[in-house]
Amino acid sequence: MKYEIKGGNLPVVICHLEAGETMITEKGSMSWMSPNMEMETNTGGFGKALGRMFSGESMFQNLYTAKGGEGMIAFASSFPGSIVPFEIAPGKELIVQKSGFLASEKTVELSVHVQKKLGAGFFGGEGFIMQKLSGYGVAFVEFDGAVIEYDLTPGQSMVLDTGYLAAMEDSCKMEIQQVAGLKNKLLGGEGFFNTVVSGPGKVWIQTMPINKVAGAMRPYIPTGN
Repeated sequence: MKYEIKGGNLPVVICHLEAGETMITEKGSMSWMSPNMEMETNTGGFGKALGRMFSGESMFQNLYTAKGGEGMIAFASSFPGSIVPFEIAPGKELIVQKSGFLASEKTVELSVHVQKKLGAGFFGGEGFIMQKLSGYGVAFVEFDGAVIEYDLTPGQSMVLDTGYLAAMEDSCKMEIQQVAGLKNKLLGGEGFFNTVVSGPGKVWIQTMPINKVAGAMRPYIPTGN
């Protein structure tokens, strides 16, 4: 499989498949494709389907296979931002925000990732349940806005505002830290909690979380009488 990412901040990934190669998408993200791409919808097993549902995806998978020759299929992002390719392999698993998974090769597995500490789930902004990408192959993840990558060393940590954590390697740890001082909590405008990610491992931060965009637009949305 070869691919190209186009579209700037309204991105789309265009995948060129050899005959017999298959791509998977969890949320009907196919935008356009060549006529010889054959679609099949299944659950991949009830247990896996249930896990995908709790991680923010559909219970059903759409599989697209190139039949009778080379094929082409495109997957567009659902929000202005970035599409980032990741090479998934044993020992290189990835934890991503809910609904971050866009598409992948068939050999990549999407499962549920539950935060080990309840506080990280309920107050961290990324939710109690995130997505885990394992297996092997190329996976495409969509981020909100631009994406900034940091490589944390063992013991090194970074403090993030709620919602900015887009993805991290499975070797990273995530915890929740209260904002210090009652006045800071009530008047600082940053909320009561921050997300703390510790290394070793890479972390990807998104610059325009959709929840921040929704909050900024809310005052300008007309309300009914």
